[in-house]
Amino acid sequence: MKHKKNKDVANKRAPVPPPPPWTAAGAAGARSSKGMPETLSSTSMFTPCGFSPHLHTAKEDEQGGLIFQDGNLTSASLDALIQHLIPTTDYYPEKAYIFTFLLSSRLFIEPHELLSRVCHKCIEQQRLDDPVLDKARIRKFGPKILQLLTEWTETFPYDFQEERMIGHLKDMIHRIAPCDEAYWKKMNQLLQTLNQKLATLSHGQEGIVKISAAVSDKLVAFKTKPPSIQREILSVCSDPYTLAQQLTHVELERLSHIGPEEFVQAFVHKDPLDGTKTCFSEQKKTSNLEAYVKWFNRLCYLVATEICMPAKKKQRAQVIEFFIDVARECFNIGNFNSLMAIISGMNMSPVSRLKKTWSKVKTAKFFILEHQMDPTGNFYNYRTALRGAAHRSLTAHSNREKIVIPFFSLLIKDIYFLNEGCANRLPNGHVNFEKFLELAKQVGEFITWKQVECPFEQDPNIIHYLHTAPIFTEDGLYLASYESESPENQTEKDRWKSLRSSILGKT
Repeated sequence: MKHKKNKDVANKRAPVPPPPPWTAAGAAGARSSKGMPETLSSTSMFTPCGFSPHLHTAKEDEQGGLIFQDGNLTSASLDALIQHLIPTTDYYPEKAYIFTFLLSSRLFIEPHELLSRVCHKCIEQQRLDDPVLDKARIRKFGPKILQLLTEWTETFPYDFQEERMIGHLKDMIHRIAPCDEAYWKKMNQLLQTLNQKLATLSHGQEGIVKISAAVSDKLVAFKTKPPSIQREILSVCSDPYTLAQQLTHVELERLSHIGPEEFVQAFVHKDPLDGTKTCFSEQKKTSNLEAYVKWFNRLCYLVATEICMPAKKKQRAQVIEFFIDVARECFNIGNFNSLMAIISGMNMSPVSRLKKTWSKVKTAKFFILEHQMDPTGNFYNYRTALRGAAHRSLTAHSNREKIVIPFFSLLIKDIYFLNEGCANRLPNGHVNFEKFLELAKQVGEFITWKQVECPFEQDPNIIHYLHTAPIFTEDGLYLASYESESPENQTEKDRWKSLRSSILGKT
């Protein structure tokens, strides 16, 4: 029996509301182009396990639960998708399917509920409640369920911060372990690896929280323009290449904490089939993603602060030229997020209005970089450069060539518009799996990039400065800018007067 799929139905577009404000990071957010972002084209799909673009299944579900087109799974009921995840003695789901379903399923069911249902069905199908177990049968099934649980813990470790998840995992292994001693050993290895990973991630998160707390204190203390604001960047690092490398360290460190599920959980809405609650009734688990967006904003403001801070025009021009060189090195490395933050910082109004300072700057290199990150044509130039970096990464022989750090706010917006632009469910209640394959493609590619180990030697002094150097607030930046180059019109004069009064207590 052939299942026909109505393309118009599958791709039915929902109204697209504006993205959440925190996705439009800093100055860059205001530069987004009109229309729906294009998704990145790619010849293959990536997950940590290797992602193939097509899902080939031996046969269609005889009960009509799974709908395929051209060998690709396009839609199904949630129950059928859960069943398709469950291994048997002679079946194991494709890695691509596992990643796609575990990523997207949280829009419909919480991870602990999903694992509970998977375990329950396994117990039922393999008759694990029987007084006498069929050992030969379970020895065929055991390695497959262990493999599924291993893949889940490796790719979505944050799911297992919940005791309920660990409980389901242990229960399943205790049921099969009597049939083979090796299962105990594998369970211990799995739990040990998971605990180490969660401990590492937790330690990293704590570090970021401490840094954020220290920075927020200094924002208050240094909202004015004192004669000297501690050290400036050039006294800490005068080599653009070194600073670009250290920025890449910070980016990769922060990226390593972002779980793939955060991209989905950021946009969780009520499931139309369950009007009582969202799938995540507790606070959305997107803290790492939001912390990374805050880092982008901090870097924008740090660049602007460093430029507005020096009293002399020649020094300000020197700082601008330094950051232009840093941005160029970031581009060469493949660190597009730092690149965009630097450009955004230099394009902030308090910096761009410093015409006398800019007249002393050799701007040709800056215009080339601006052109690369121009939002025109939905960031066409940037997307072309990103594809080039992604291709280089695929064929790379060293970690240095594998680095791809995307402009993060745009990646979030792409995923947001993909999520909002297509319905999660079709009118018949089926899950729109075709949509989630595209989502998994984008998120899976990101996972591959974030796992690259930074090849550059770390300089703790520079990294400490990047995280803790005081930065001006927006008002502080404008005051510093007016103090450096006098207001040019009445509007600027009025604002300067107001800022001197409110911040410096002067009239």
